[in-house]
Parts: sequence; C-alpha cells; structure tokens
Amino acid sequence: MKNYFMKSVMMVMTLAIVIPLGSLQAEEDLVDVQLQGLNDWHGQIDYEGYDEDFDGDGEEDPAGRADYLAAYLDEYKEDHGNTLRVHAGDMIGGSPLIAASFQDEPVVEIMEAMNMDVGTVGNHEFDEGVDELLRMVNGGEHPDGTEGYDGMDFPMVAANVIYKDTEELIFDPYTIEEVGGEKIGFIGVATTETPNMIIQDGNENLAFTDEAEAINEYVPELQEQGVKAIVVLAHNPARQDGDVITGDAADIANSVDDEVDVIFAGHNHVYNNGYVDDKLIVQAYDYGTAFSDVDLKIDPETGDIVEKTAEIVKVDQSQVEPDEEVAAILAKYEEKVDEIKNDVIGEAAFDLEGGYPTRGEIGDNALGNLIADGMVEAMDSDFALMNGGGIRADIQEGTITYGDAFTVQPFGNVLSKVEMTGAALEDVLNKQISAEYGPDYSVSGFAYTWQDETQEVVDIILPDGSEIDPNETYTVVVNNYMYGNAESGIAELSSNMEVGPVDLDATVEFIESFEEPIAYEAEGRISEVEPKEEYDLPVDGTPASDRAKERLQELAEKGVFDQKNKGKNSKPDHAQGK
Repeated sequence: MKNYFMKSVMMVMTLAIVIPLGSLQAEEDLVDVQLQGLNDWHGQIDYEGYDEDFDGDGEEDPAGRADYLAAYLDEYKEDHGNTLRVHAGDMIGGSPLIAASFQDEPVVEIMEAMNMDVGTVGNHEFDEGVDELLRMVNGGEHPDGTEGYDGMDFPMVAANVIYKDTEELIFDPYTIEEVGGEKIGFIGVATTETPNMIIQDGNENLAFTDEAEAINEYVPELQEQGVKAIVVLAHNPARQDGDVITGDAADIANSVDDEVDVIFAGHNHVYNNGYVDDKLIVQAYDYGTAFSDVDLKIDPETGDIVEKTAEIVKVDQSQVEPDEEVAAILAKYEEKVDEIKNDVIGEAAFDLEGGYPTRGEIGDNALGNLIADGMVEAMDSDFALMNGGGIRADIQEGTITYGDAFTVQPFGNVLSKVEMTGAALEDVLNKQISAEYGPDYSVSGFAYTWQDETQEVVDIILPDGSEIDPNETYTVVVNNYMYGNAESGIAELSSNMEVGPVDLDATVEFIESFEEPIAYEAEGRISEVEPKEEYDLPVDGTPASDRAKERLQELAEKGVFDQKNKGKNSKPDHAQGK
C-alpha cells in the first residue's frame, strides 16, 4: 500500500514537472516584440510637467521634454531586439512657440530622430486644413517652415478619413511592418467627432467614417497577406476606472474582428492600460510625459499574438541623461525663438488656472475669465465666449512671457464679433453644455446658472444685476474656430460678423495693460444649480430660482464683471482690430 502511494505521488510530481517544462519550451520559441507608443504630444517638445513626486521628497518633479523622452525610449528598448515605435495622433497642432513658429516641422524632425515607425492622424493634424497636413507628411516648403523640409520618413495610416467627392482615402488604411521575422499590421483611425473639432476652411471635403467598420474592412486584406498580428492606432478616447475601460476605444474593441490584438488610444490625455474583449487598450497621458510600453509574444508558426502586456512609463528626468541628438535639435530651435519667447508682457499675482469650466457652484476659471475679458476689450463688445479647448495651459505665478501666452493660445485663431439676441445667446450656451463634461465656454459680460439634469441654462444675469432680455440684440466676440463650428450654432444664430485681431494678440495686449500683478480668480460667472425637483423648493420662503438670481445679482453688485479693471492703468480702450 505504501509503495503504491509513493508511486502515485511520483507520477503526479513528474506530471507537474513535465507540463511546465513543455510550456517553457513553447515560451522560448515565441518571438518577443516591443511596441512603444505616444499620443497627444501636441508639439510639446520642450514641455516639462510637474505632476508627480518621483523621489518622495514631497515636491513634484519634472517629467517629459523631448530629449529625456528619447533617452527613456532607448533605455526601455535596451533589453528588446525587436522594437517598433508608434503614435496615435495629435502629435502636432496646439503647439508651443518653439514648434508652431516653424509649422511644427521641429516635431517631425524629432520624431524621425527617435525612429518613429508608424502613426495615425488626430483631430489636430487638421488644424490648418488637409492640404497642409499632406505637405507635413509628404514634404514641401512653407514660408514659415524650415528650408528643404522633406516630410515624414515613416508612414501615416488612416482607414476612415476620406474625401467626400471621390470617397478615396487621404492616406493608406494600414501598413505592414516586419520585426523579428514576424509581420504586424497597423490600421489607423480617427474619431468620427473630428469634423466638430476642426476648422472648416481647408477641410470642407473631408468625411470620417465609422471607425469599427473601417477596421473590419481591412482586417481581411491583412489576413490575405498572411498577417495575423494586428494593431489599431486609434485617435479615440478611453476612460479607465479600476479594471474597467469605457469610451469610444472600448466600443471599438467590442465591435472589431477578434484578429485585432492591441488598440493604442488617444484624444482625452489620460492613462489607460487594460483589456476589453481580450484586446489590450493603452494610452499614455500627453505632452511626452509618458509612453506606452507594450510587450507582445508572437507564435512564429501561426503569426498570432499569443501574449500581450503593457506598462505606462512616466518620463522621470532624474533617471536618464538627455539624448544628445534630440537635445541638439531642441537647442537649435530654442535659440531661434529665444528673444520673442522670453519677452516679458506682465506678471501674475498667483497661478492662473485655465481650461474648461467645471461642475459646481463656481464653475469658471481665472484664465478663462481673463481671456474672455480681453476679447471684450479688444472688440468693444457686450459679451465674449471662449472655448475651453482653446486654452491649452495655465499661467504660473510670477513673470508672464510672450512664450507663456503663446503656449496658452497657440492656434492663431482670429476674433469674430457678431450680433445675436439674448434668446440666441441662451441657445448657444445650451448647445455647449454636454452630459459628460458640463459647460465648455468661459464667458465675459454676464454670468449664468445651468442645470445638469436638463443640460440647459436657467438664468443669465447682466452686470447691473438684471436678467438678459431675450429680444434685445447684443454683440458677442468668439474666435473663428467657434464661429465656423456648425455644432456651436453661433454662425446660424448670429448676424453681421466682423473680423478682429488674432486671439493671442488680443490676450497679450490685455495682459500688457495691467499695471499691477494680475489677480484674476474663479468667481462664479458660471454656476451649476440644483436638480429640478429641488430647484423650486422654497427655503425660508424664497424659491431656489430666486436664490440663484439673487446670488448672481450679488456678484454683479460686488463688481465681478468689472474685475478686468482691477490693477489696470488708465489708458484708453484698445482700437478694434489692433
């Protein structure tokens, strides 16, 4: 009996050893491939973010900048013989002075120095129209560019971007890269929301088809060429909460052929690293502060990806020495823009935060208020609206330079003054409120309350504390991007459009007009109020709707709408059009 037991144990132990050994043997036969991915760089080649304490000293440490990013990519490549570098769009557009001054060509020069292998388009690649994008990809000189610019030395792919008149694609839908003896297919797509986020001028003939349908159309073509490892470069957003990923990229993952293994997401500048329908989705923040490091194992007999894992790597400057080649490129362009970049135009009393309005009782932000007030002054208007996506950075406490202002407003949009009724203004404000994000525009010349339940405005209050007159005609300044965006309704609901100065010029002149350090704050120009079922409940006999009006009227009495005059000198209003 004892011998039988021992014999049985030995058989089990042998099996336990043999099975892993067989697996290890198969593991050794697999081909290791590394994919390093970027997204949403926006030409921020000189950007240093301070958003993480890497060394544990209680202070936020610098992350990013192109020369450190390049060094990090190489550092993580050292243990891999088979590496490809890819990007998921918005690598150019919305760029700081060092890149935008030369049509973003320095960004391409650095991507080539970093040995980029393949990329796709985001919405910002279309900032200056499709013809300029084609020049950026294929080469050709621009008056503001660099001498002898010859385009990108890596392919751009986009399977769902077509010309309306011919229905032909603007780029190849996919490319096949061979690494370690294995073929990998890369399909590119851009969000179908792109037309709502780009200027119409120069992009009128573009259409963006369904992303998943486009991907599924070309998977069989890749399979026919013996490609079983397929990666999607998708300028589509994703959101991760714990292990759960949602958003457009997740919807794509659920809808595309299971031959697709990995999706590089983008557009919303966040972290993603997880699985949807057994497809790996990754996204590495923005501005070159991080990259996606994806490890694949490919079965050489079938060509399939059989394992896929990823890490999102932050670019901690303290861990590497900057790449010399990229550092030299940076230095070359920094020298060219140094004088204008460092021109002092004002001073901030404290940090001036910008971006999109937020939910809550005080939803506006200091920099949005400052810019909108500058728009009013530049064009002598009643009101101004400034889109949150057009405010690309904050202004830090202390000296404000032209380069700082350019980084905030890099698009070169032109101000447009229009006439619209109070009712039309309310309609425009309603259109800019989304269920997911809330309000979009910063405002000047009025304050308003809105309700999340209905995503609609409740009250609009003027500087004298009165309500806006729906039948009165007012002048409103916006930028040409907002005016040309059909989704905004501005062009449709207004008349007598008048062109003004470049938005950055208006902001710079407004900043220069302050004698004292600028002390703008979030103050309640935009305010979220209670849900409808609570909104009309009286408190101490006063209905909530009246309480909201009283609060806005109190703001008016406190001079909130006159904040733009705080610390200013007494020089006359700026001439319209500068």
